[in-house]
Amino acid sequence: MAADDKIMQVCDGLDMLHEDNSIPRNIRRGAEEVKNSLLNESDPLDVRVASAASRLDELANDPNIPLHGRTLIWNIMSRLEEIA
Repeated sequence: MAADDKIMQVCDGLDMLHEDNSIPRNIRRGAEEVKNSLLNESDPLDVRVASAASRLDELANDPNIPLHGRTLIWNIMSRLEEIA
């Protein structure tokens, strides 16, 4: 599978996270920021993936995130690792 397809899968997951009203607003906002930075093609792909993974790790460790949100973030991060 091409890197672009995997990035689109990651973006779909980030959209799910962003649209889930049971997840705190700061985490939903962070998911949107990660998506925007991933789609910003002015940076090299490896830099975008590394910064997205780092930011997602911060979001997953937020004490206020519900378990299903954390699981979704972990799934997104494993998809990101396939790209890197």
